[in-house]
Amino acid sequence: MTGTRGKAYLNTLPTTVSIIEHQTLAEAQRTSVLPTLSEQVVGLFVTSRALLGYGVSDGAAGGISIRGMQSGNGRVMVLIDGHPQYQGIFGHSIADAYQTLGVERIEVVRGPASMLYGSNGMGGVVNIITRQAPTRGTNTDYHAAWGSYGTFEASVANRVRTGKFHSNIGGQYARTDGHRPRLGFEEYNFIAKLGYDFSAHWQAEASTDVTYFRAEYPGSTQTPLFDARQKILRGQASVSLDNDYGFTAGRISVFHNWGNHKINDGHAAEAAPKANLFRSSDALSGLNFYQRAVLFNGNTLTVGFDWTRINGEAWNQRLSDGARVGTSIDTTLHELAAYIDVRQDITAWLTAEAGLRYDHHSQTGNTLVPQGGVSVRLPYNALVKATVGKGFRNPTLRELYMWTPANSSLKPERLMNYEIAFSQHLPQARLRYGINAYLLHADNLIQTAMIEDRPRNINTGEARNYGIEAEATWEVCPMLTLTTNHSFVYMHTPLLDTPRYKGYLAATYRSKRLQITLGGQAIGHLYTAVGETEKRESFVLLNAVVSYRLLPCMEVYAKGDNLLAQRYETRLGYPLPRTTFMAGLNLAF
Repeated sequence: MTGTRGKAYLNTLPTTVSIIEHQTLAEAQRTSVLPTLSEQVVGLFVTSRALLGYGVSDGAAGGISIRGMQSGNGRVMVLIDGHPQYQGIFGHSIADAYQTLGVERIEVVRGPASMLYGSNGMGGVVNIITRQAPTRGTNTDYHAAWGSYGTFEASVANRVRTGKFHSNIGGQYARTDGHRPRLGFEEYNFIAKLGYDFSAHWQAEASTDVTYFRAEYPGSTQTPLFDARQKILRGQASVSLDNDYGFTAGRISVFHNWGNHKINDGHAAEAAPKANLFRSSDALSGLNFYQRAVLFNGNTLTVGFDWTRINGEAWNQRLSDGARVGTSIDTTLHELAAYIDVRQDITAWLTAEAGLRYDHHSQTGNTLVPQGGVSVRLPYNALVKATVGKGFRNPTLRELYMWTPANSSLKPERLMNYEIAFSQHLPQARLRYGINAYLLHADNLIQTAMIEDRPRNINTGEARNYGIEAEATWEVCPMLTLTTNHSFVYMHTPLLDTPRYKGYLAATYRSKRLQITLGGQAIGHLYTAVGETEKRESFVLLNAVVSYRLLPCMEVYAKGDNLLAQRYETRLGYPLPRTTFMAGLNLAF
């Protein structure tokens, strides 16, 4: 489980974890996992700017917000198989690298997870877990789809398990012309995961994931741009060795993810074209180790060690001859951390957990991160959880060293979160539901202010959010399932990319061959601008997916998004398309 290290029963963990299985991701018929997460995970919201593609730099979307903490500034961490994935210089996630292809499930920790995962786990963690072949043999999936605005998607994935070896290899291509002029997008994605079982106790895996995309962006409707283009290459690789003897289990892994970016920021219609490209390359490498052991009945002790190396280089490249004309940054930072986590069954119905992380950053120094909580199992499959935890985020290379506001004396951002949750499973009624309330207080937030007549990054910001989240799943009958989730958040200081209310309701009908899903998402008071120019958006989206299995190996589908043809935007000045349609074919052998 992402809320702990290694395997654990969800009802023994005090943390709040949402799990989205492969079936839910596949049935949504989307290349990116983020729109499905925005619907299915209570309290989580993702910004958009187009039918396909999120982009980077100015005008980019794909920001993940959990309870007001955003991935765009590194306060929500994205992991792939437990390894951190974010841009080394700017510290944000790269939304276009998170594809449905090859994903087994996604686990989301709603609330700080810095005790286990360190910096950037301040507001929550999204862990994308890749697939393995479940049984011996070979499975191959093919997918192709066509839709509005010249959109085309295609993918192939092959999974093999034979003897002690297993693999998952796939590729994906997607493109669109975009619903606005100069909003084209094209993407290539390749994944490979190889594993070998040395014995019943030792297993090894190696994986890689490479994404390349070309994106255009037309600027906002208020300030249109021309020639604004991006060419982005992102990749990650990891090798891990697992052991499991029952009473003790653990993992040691090394990872490396990198990026190379070529960005033309474009020009206004009346301005001269840019003379230079903005170029950057970055790398995030590290080693993770943890081992957990059962010391006595009902006890689990976990100890871990993390080392991370963050490197980034940025410069300008002259368009006329490709020459380098200046270096903004070429720096490396290191982070070392050790943690201990103890989970103990006090009685048959009560489990307590406490953990502490010691984190040392080469620039900002030392940080202690405590976390603790209890899980109380009540009669009638009811569960109460209570937790308190700290999150933090170290300043990025950009904030420390780049451009005029840079300040190398910045300290880590801090957050404390207090939460209580109740959930219940009623098997006879085929109903699961839960509700939780939280209070979070963040301070030392990094903001840019005018100091002695010049902009400067300083630790001055504060956020105090509290909210309620509720979710339920009801299997009305074997053929009909209803799911819903709702979140309300009050922000003492309004924050970008965070709606005060987010609600989702979906009905799924399944027969032997036919499946129909009708889902509605309501967004209330989404802040697209704050401060003196505050602007809020409220809208309702209605989406539908219809699939039909023609043969055991062949499925056709059609889907429509924004069927109510709403005018809306989640980034100021970037209106989203009205009704769009896609139709596709899935083959499985």
